Order: sequence, then structure tokens, then C-alpha cells
Amino acid sequence: MAEHSPNESTQEERADTGSGQPPVPPADFLFLVESILFQAQMQLGLLHFGKDDEPAEPNLPLARHSIDMLAMLQQKTRGNLSLEEQRLLENGLTELRFRFVQVGDELKKKQSSPAVDPVKDDRPLIITPDGGKGTKST
Repeated sequence: MAEHSPNESTQEERADTGSGQPPVPPADFLFLVESILFQAQMQLGLLHFGKDDEPAEPNLPLARHSIDMLAMLQQKTRGNLSLEEQRLLENGLTELRFRFVQVGDELKKKQSSPAVDPVKDDRPLIITPDGGKGTKST
């Protein structure tokens, strides 16, 4: 086996963690961008992993920070990315920016409209001969 510095690891060493844990992904640009994209989606409340039924409340300032970090990476790496890396970054940023505006608009609507409890209708349902389809029977 070839010698390498302590900071280097081979693909085999990363795949075999020995603890029953999933393998550690490669430390590359694609994984970095995907990690930040995933983080921003969670901050926008688009992903939910909890056991309860309520999704996480969006954190727009943190989501904005993650989007800004991706934009900075795009600016600093312009001209030095593979086509795959460039597309992931551009498409991811476009999608996140769209979702950011969408989530922000939804939050504004929730805050501007007072919470109204729907009135429960306790009246019995009327069952018609046509099964409620609205057709006349002869």
C-alpha cells in the first residue's frame, strides 16, 4: 500500500468506516454545493424530517445567508468549473431564489391575514336519490 499523509485518504478507507455508518462522501465541489443547497432548503422549510406533522418554520435570514454563500462561490469560481459543477450551481441558485421569494410571500400572507377558525357545520348532510350528483330523478 502506498504511503500518504494523514490528511489524505483513499477511496477504500472512506468507504469502510468500520462502524456500520454509511460511507463518507468524497470531498469535492459538487458535494459542497449540494450540502449548501440542502441546508438552504431546510432553512426555507421545504424539507421536513421530524416525527410530528408540523413542518419546520422557515428561517429566511439563514436561508438568505446560504443563498449568498452559493452566489459567492459562483462568482469566485467563474471560469474554473466543469459543466456539471456550473449547471448544479446555476440551477440550484435559480431554484433557491425562486423558493425564497415564494416562501417569503407565503409568510407575509399568513402574517397579514388574521387566523380565522372555521365554523364547524353540525347540520346533517342531505342525501339525495342521485347520490349528491345533482341530477334529477324521474
